[in-house]
Amino acid sequence: MKILVAISCVPDTTSKINFTPDSKSLDKNGIQFVINPYDEFCLTKAIQLQEQKQTNVTVVTVGDSSTEPVIRKALAIGADEAIRVNSDASDSFSVAQEIAEIAKQGNFDLLFFGKESIDYNGGIVPSLVAGMLELPFINACIGLDVNDSNAKITREIDGGKELVSANLPLAIAGQKGIVEESELKIPNMRGIMLARKKNLNVVESKFNSNTIEVIDFEKPLARKEVQLIDKDNVEELVRILKEDVKVI
Repeated sequence: MKILVAISCVPDTTSKINFTPDSKSLDKNGIQFVINPYDEFCLTKAIQLQEQKQTNVTVVTVGDSSTEPVIRKALAIGADEAIRVNSDASDSFSVAQEIAEIAKQGNFDLLFFGKESIDYNGGIVPSLVAGMLELPFINACIGLDVNDSNAKITREIDGGKELVSANLPLAIAGQKGIVEESELKIPNMRGIMLARKKNLNVVESKFNSNTIEVIDFEKPLARKEVQLIDKDNVEELVRILKEDVKVI
């Protein structure tokens, strides 16, 4: 069985976000990039399947050379090889096209995606790729058991869970629950050393079909200073809510 895991490089959640002077892109100075957390859950599940069933795990990302340290971490965690599509990853449709092309060439049995990236939070790349490849697609996956050419998937739905059965090849968008946080793989020294010898193949973009034009990014308004009101001063509270905040 061959597994493809799509990896997105995103800013660490503790990073302070700023934009370039023209407000059209993220200012990457001082930003620490990491594997998208939802993708990391899926990568760990793929490595577990690799250990159980001797499968081959390939990771793919769409981005420039700055993403390679993050890809190397995926290799150190246990992926067998990596592919970087040399292209800007700012447009979901073009990213999906690039990943679909890699998946088509590799003839993979199982495609893993995080349900969304934590930077743009679009959440549409997994379903776009599945649609382009005409594969069954299961979203919000929180459990997976693979047996030969069949997979049993538990997915999260409003108010509960749903158990689904599907044949391979199959595309899955996973989240926390497909593995637990305590199961996430951490690169050890041996894995880091082995990662240096594993293949990281760079391929050029075949599409470059950016369909989005960024007008500008804008930060949310800064929080105002907290104003404390005595618990017995109800009249003052009402006045502020009515006249200053204008919520009543």
